[in-house]
Amino acid sequence: MAGLDEPTKTGIDEPGGALAGALAIALDDGPGTPESDGTFRHSYSRDQPTLIRRLKRIEGQVRGIERMIERREYCIDILQQTAALRAAVDSVALLVLEDHVQGCVRTAAAQGDADRCIEEVLDVVRRTLGKPVRNPRP
Repeated sequence: MAGLDEPTKTGIDEPGGALAGALAIALDDGPGTPESDGTFRHSYSRDQPTLIRRLKRIEGQVRGIERMIERREYCIDILQQTAALRAAVDSVALLVLEDHVQGCVRTAAAQGDADRCIEEVLDVVRRTLGKPVRNPRP
């Protein structure tokens, strides 16, 4: 996505995944913050403002493509915009994946649950790439 004000990181998280609660990271940001009361948060929380900002841009891109179609603009121009949209969505997914691996997976490994968490990440990546999941969950 052109014009990002921050460097693109890598990241995918499956909302509501099987390990969502168990693999959250405890962070203590000091007194007065929600994290200081002993609650857990997902590792992407530190990038939440960036993620929200990117998603709002994506929303604007979708509306722009819709307007292009309503105005019957040239097909190639629309296709170029859909490619930019796909890249923007991939950028968000990669940022969440990076945060998940560096936070949630690291925490799971420290707690002795690395194998299950790693398999979950690989399943999400397989689905993202359109590949079959090796060990489907019941």
